[in-house]
Amino acid sequence: MCCKWSCPNLDKAFQAFFRRVKAGETPGYPRFRGRNRFDSFGFKEYGNGFKADGRRLRLSGIGRVAVRWHRPLEGQIKTVRIRRRAGKWYACFACEAEATPLPATGREIGVDVGIASLITTSEGAKEPHPGWYRAAQRTLCVRQRRVARRKKGSASRRKAVLALQRQHERIANARKDHLKKPAHRLITQYDRIALEDLRITNMVRNRRLAKSILDAGWGCFVRHLTSKAAEAGRVVLLVDPRNTSKTCSRCGHIFATLSLSDRRIDCGCGLSLDRDHNAAVNILKRAGQARWGVSGSLDSLPQEAAPL
Repeated sequence: MCCKWSCPNLDKAFQAFFRRVKAGETPGYPRFRGRNRFDSFGFKEYGNGFKADGRRLRLSGIGRVAVRWHRPLEGQIKTVRIRRRAGKWYACFACEAEATPLPATGREIGVDVGIASLITTSEGAKEPHPGWYRAAQRTLCVRQRRVARRKKGSASRRKAVLALQRQHERIANARKDHLKKPAHRLITQYDRIALEDLRITNMVRNRRLAKSILDAGWGCFVRHLTSKAAEAGRVVLLVDPRNTSKTCSRCGHIFATLSLSDRRIDCGCGLSLDRDHNAAVNILKRAGQARWGVSGSLDSLPQEAAPL
């Protein structure tokens, strides 16, 4: 049952190992993992190991399992992954379905992601940053200390770990739900969406901003937006993020001394605008009518935007 995924996973581990060796990084040779290190298994072919049987899921070696179907399955079922998360089991299906493009709107927009405001558009709309992790940090501290006090291997420790996992799951679910809503609005209302091509891995090296940046979930937002845009026939472009906040969107003057504490742009040309709103306008301008691509997936988006 597990060999269908074990061999591809082993091959993936060795490919990553040789990639790190060639790149001169610390390679980390793949090593054996015990059965307690895995919380998922899968089947790679519908009808060969798994099958939807009415409102139940038939799994090889397990039998018919009752499932709470949160939505109907669309398209042709290809694979399934059975995953355990915070004491609950989930069946994740991969289905092949026809794309359903949305009707054209003829509109385009630039989006700036940030910390003060999670999302700011070139039209001036803002999405607040709820700070899910910071809001739940006190509860997490209590539950983490409870785990630390329990004896390893005991039933009470497993129970405490489960409570901690469920708290982290609630935070993650709240973040995903909040990020998917503005992404859905952008896709339904605009044909072309421009964002910054941020290097989040480098940005979180700032120890003062790392927690807020990771809590914002910018990467999750961009991945969800691009994947859904591809299904809807929309175009998403990532542009060079250099000086989008420090450049006047009207005359192009660069404010070299602008700091993070300065939240407005006041230029000699007469422009007075919110810092994030100004950045979103610059992002849209950098995309430009001639710069709009024809792809909507992460794999086809440029890693380095061409300088203007």
